[in-house]
Amino acid sequence: MKKVLAVVIAIALIIACFLVGTRLYDNEPSENTTVVATETEVLPDIKDTHSDDGRTVVGISMPDKLLERWNRDGIFLRNQFEKDGCEVKLRYANNLIDTQIDDILTMIKEGADLLVIAAVDGAALGDALDVAKKANVPVIAYDRLIMDTEVVDYYVSFDNYKVGVLQAEYLIRKLNLEHSGRTKYIEFVSGDPVDNNARYFYSGAMDTLQPYIDKGRLVSRSGQHDFYETSTSQWSTDLAQQRLQIILNSYYPDDTRLDAVLCANDSTALGATRALEADYTVGNTVAVTGQDGDVANIYNIFAGTQGMTVFKDLQEESVVTVALGRSLLKGDKPDESLIADNSWDFKCAFNTTDYDNGQKVVASYLLEPVAVTADNIEELLFDSGYYSRNSSGLIYAVE
Repeated sequence: MKKVLAVVIAIALIIACFLVGTRLYDNEPSENTTVVATETEVLPDIKDTHSDDGRTVVGISMPDKLLERWNRDGIFLRNQFEKDGCEVKLRYANNLIDTQIDDILTMIKEGADLLVIAAVDGAALGDALDVAKKANVPVIAYDRLIMDTEVVDYYVSFDNYKVGVLQAEYLIRKLNLEHSGRTKYIEFVSGDPVDNNARYFYSGAMDTLQPYIDKGRLVSRSGQHDFYETSTSQWSTDLAQQRLQIILNSYYPDDTRLDAVLCANDSTALGATRALEADYTVGNTVAVTGQDGDVANIYNIFAGTQGMTVFKDLQEESVVTVALGRSLLKGDKPDESLIADNSWDFKCAFNTTDYDNGQKVVASYLLEPVAVTADNIEELLFDSGYYSRNSSGLIYAVE
């Protein structure tokens, strides 16, 4: 009897599971299912309510305040647009995709005439940008290319491939790879895997270093050199430090030499230098690269614990973005003539071939990055007025 009962219960459970599975895959909601209409589902009905409201509103969405550069980007952009008489709504997304989407939708509802977006995840904004299109709001992808959507009008950034080239060229010179007969050892700390720019940095560096890797002149003892296995989520200093400490303890014990760490930016370089200080025991100076020219890393360059950074003048990037935005707000369709019309005293190229976001090739304005070392740091960062020192010698950014 117990066996029969067990069989009956088992059959009942199987039937119940089947019915639940059927319900899960049923396109029609059940009577007990609560369907929640998300804001994204409601907002696509929004219309153009901003063009004739007598205001010029610019919505600026930055990824976060954790990286020093995004704070400076936001300040520069806001100041430049306000000088042009625009009302600016500046928001930071705390590295959260949903927060950035909400920010974008809110700015559209608040009457934004133009959106400038540095994406948390360049592939996650499609629905929100569809709303922008319905509301007739042009979109500038700022610094990071927005992917997988046709609703992006222009892209403003630096030549991100060249950033990686500059980092690699520094290491080639520093390690004397052209002339030294000794094998040199390197580890790689790449950027955020959801940041499209990180792939350009990586490609520029690896394409430049690959001949030396192929010849065995440059070797990673850990064997980790693929983009994803060397990537650092959210450009985190702590994650970069933890990963390199594991590598040092696993592959560089005692007197095992490491010559270089190719770090994609300054926040990851900061983690790398901390790891080297804590867990690297050989006496040589390890060549560490970076990018952005953050204050903490400027100190490290002076101290010799970081060899270089790639400087990207964010004021120049904001100047180009505002000129582009001004043209879009007039209803123009800018091209290379925007550069000639403004007669900027810095290099900027108009590119219509290289930045394919998966849906379209996005017309791009690309500025020129510069390698900064101890040899030229005073001229490029201090004499130029980008940084200054107070009476105590503390370095601060000039706004």
